[in-house]
Formats: sequence, structure tokens, C-alpha cells
Amino acid sequence: MQSPFYAQNPVRTWVDDMLKVYNTLSRSKEEFEPLEGNHVRMYVCGPTVYDYPHIGNARSFAVFDTIRRYLEYSGYRVTYITNFTDVDDKMIDRANREGISVPELAAKFITEYRKIANELNLKPATINPRATEHIDDMIEMTELIIKNGLGYAVHGDVYFDVSEYESYGILSGISPDELSSGARVEVDSKKQDPRDFALWKAEKPGEPSWESPWGKGRPGWHAECSAMGKHFLGVPFDIHGGGQDLIFPHHENEIAQSAGAYGVETPVKYWLHNGFLTIDKDKMSKSEGNFFTAREVLDNFDHQAVRLFLVSGHYRQPLDYNTDALNQATQTVERIRNAVDTLRGRLLILERGQVDSTESDSILSEAIDTLREGFEREMNDDFNTPGALAELFTFIKVVNTHTSKISKPVVVRKALATMISLVNILGIDLSETSTGADKSESKELLKGTIELLLELREKARESKDWDTADMIRDQLGELGVTINDTKDGPTWKIK
Repeated sequence: MQSPFYAQNPVRTWVDDMLKVYNTLSRSKEEFEPLEGNHVRMYVCGPTVYDYPHIGNARSFAVFDTIRRYLEYSGYRVTYITNFTDVDDKMIDRANREGISVPELAAKFITEYRKIANELNLKPATINPRATEHIDDMIEMTELIIKNGLGYAVHGDVYFDVSEYESYGILSGISPDELSSGARVEVDSKKQDPRDFALWKAEKPGEPSWESPWGKGRPGWHAECSAMGKHFLGVPFDIHGGGQDLIFPHHENEIAQSAGAYGVETPVKYWLHNGFLTIDKDKMSKSEGNFFTAREVLDNFDHQAVRLFLVSGHYRQPLDYNTDALNQATQTVERIRNAVDTLRGRLLILERGQVDSTESDSILSEAIDTLREGFEREMNDDFNTPGALAELFTFIKVVNTHTSKISKPVVVRKALATMISLVNILGIDLSETSTGADKSESKELLKGTIELLLELREKARESKDWDTADMIRDQLGELGVTINDTKDGPTWKIK
């Protein structure tokens, strides 16, 4: 399928290369084609809201938001579901330690997640369901699994019978015979087989519980995503995303549950998994104590630089966290902002008078097309953000070299529209800084004013009106602007 032209997007083009995604299920890149026309149904495993998310969790948030944005840019209509796990063992333990209820704990960390989502410029999900809002769906799914001979109840607990499901291991490549008690499976003497996993857990003192056909209790962790995916997206649906650590057992168990309950061989067409965020090449993990919370990082770095860092590596590969990388991302975001400001400043000048046509007009026009085509080519190759960024930086070099010589406002407007549109796919909000949009807007206005004054100064020098040229230089100096006259024209910086 050729990428459709999206009428609302003024810079969208036709691309010959079809989007290809790496499907964990097939262990290969596949051409992407939704199950139903132009509609993409997408589910991404969300946070268990028992603690502050670490920056590794934030990578998954940013990665799948970027994938969603590119799908929408490509003309697809995306239904995007990401859940809140608001009841599980970790939440119960944390709530008991803090002396509060599980719902109170969930409310606290859902609020924090939403703040982080805003600072990382995540688009709001179509729906953010909570597990506790879909207990009935999980009970219904569990009943179907038992009815279909793939589940059994023991003293109020219900388990999935792995021995009765021949395709178990289809996602992870782990066969049932390779599993043993304690090898990433729950140890429980009630199980018929240590490989079996809980669909429903009987009530225990001090824990939240709900009525069920097997007595009061609560769902097993794996049950929620299968049930909520079915509720909002049906089965099968197009994309299921999450971190690589969820491949086994969580997503493996999801496939078994959905297949066992709803009679579909493959409940999801494409399984996408992002690589770990590492520290000194080791996986970032709360259990290992080698992590930084997203809050710590966002409080100390430009939010847009953090976002850029999180999507700067290919999503399937590990990404190493360090201060140098974040500082580099900060400089990179500033390069992008400066290029946009340069274009805006030139547009301001051109809209105030006629400038003779130059060769730079055609050079920038060609660079715009090259950028758009290259960016789309890279993103169509399994969302290759490093390649897309490389295309963007090549374009920025052209902007920095030729913008001062551009004569046609239409070329500058097209360059601005293209840059802003493509940067937006990566989730970078050029109007936002860590100290807010007002400062950014003031900065843009100041830069535009400086560029206009420099243009007037150059015209004064060309006509040998030295008094006016010196006056403009002095006025800019009072603003803290240093001018450096070069053979290619003046450059400037703010002290």
C-alpha cells in the first residue's frame, strides 16, 4: 500500500517505500497493513502505578507515542489505548507500607504519570483504562478459558493450563518444556503444573477483592491487558507494544489467554517491543537499584531534550543513559530551535520588502524535498529515528548556509512547515522549554527583531550610510548582541 496523501498535512508526500515493522511474533520485518482499511488499533502496556516511573519506563512511553505520531502523519486513523495497572501485588505491598488504600496510591501515581506525559509531550491516549474498571471483562474472559478446557479452579484460584495450549511460546520462542518452577514463573503449590499462571487470585486479608464465580478475589496481572484489549479494540487488533521485558511471560500469556478465550489463533497482528534503557550497559531496573526516576531527569534537563534523547536511538536497540548524552540532546534541540528561528527571522524580513531572487531559493527548495523523502524513507524502515534525525541535521546545514540569501517567502514558509511537521513526529515541541512557552515566544520575537535590524544595517552599509549602520550596531550592543562582520555577511550572538 502506498502511503496516502493526508489533506490536513500540508507537507505530506507520496512515498514509494511501504512502511515495514519488525514483528516479534515472526522475528522479521513485515510490510505494515492494518486489518481494517485505514484504521490502526493499537494497545501499549502502561504503568503499574505503585511508584514513580523511572526514565527507562519513559523511553517506552516516548517510543510508542512517536510510532503513533508517524502512523497518523502517514494518514492512518489510530485508536491508541494504554492502561493503568491499578491493582497488583506491588501496589498492595506499597499501600500497606504507606498506610493508605490501593485506590489512594493509584490516584497519587496516576497524577504523576500524567504530569510526566505532559512534560514529555505525549499525545493523550484515546482511552486510559484502569484495570479495576474492567474486572467484569476479566471474569468473563476467565470463564471462557475454563469453558474451552484451558483453565481450572483450585480453592478460589484459577489457573491457565499451559499443557493444554500447544502454541505456548510462540512469541518468546520458549517452549513449555524449557520452563521450570522458579524460572520466571509463579511458584504456587496449587498449580497442576509449575508452568501454569494465575487468571484469578482468591481473596487474602487486607487486599482489594471483587465477587466472582470462584469466590471473592482479584484478577491475575496478565489477565487485564487481554480483557481490556478485547473490550476496546476487539480481536484480533493491529499493534501491541511494550518493553522487551514484557515478551515473557506477560505478552506470551496474553496470547494464550486471548486465544484460549476468544478462539483466535493470533489475537494481535504485529507485536512491537522497545529495547532497554541501560546504565553502563546494564538494564535499568528498580529491583537492581540502578535507575533514575523520570521526575529526577525532567527536573534537571530541558523536557524536549529528554524527549529527543529517548527517541534518538533505534527503538529496538538498548540506549545507554548518561549525562553526556542528555547534554548532547540539549544542544541538539537548541540547534533545531535555532534553525527554525533563522527561518522565521528571514520570513519576517522578506514580508517587509522585495528581495532579488537568488540561487539559494532553488537549493533550499530541493533540500526540503530531500528532507521529506529521506525522513519518510527512514521512518518507513521500522521507525528508524536515528536515520530520520540524520536527514533533519543535513537539512539544518542547508538552512544555516542559505537562509540569509533566500528571496522567496513561499520557500521559507515551506521549509518551516516541513521542519515543524517532521520534528513534531518525534514529539519535540519547539514552543516549549523547561521554563515555559512564554520565554520561548519572547526569544523568538527577539531573534526576529535582531535579524530585521541586521538586514537594515546591511542596506545602510551598502549605501554608505555609516551613521545609521553604527547606530544599529550600538543599539544591538545595548541589547547584549555582539555582531561579527564576515565575508559571508554578519553573524551575531547574545552575550
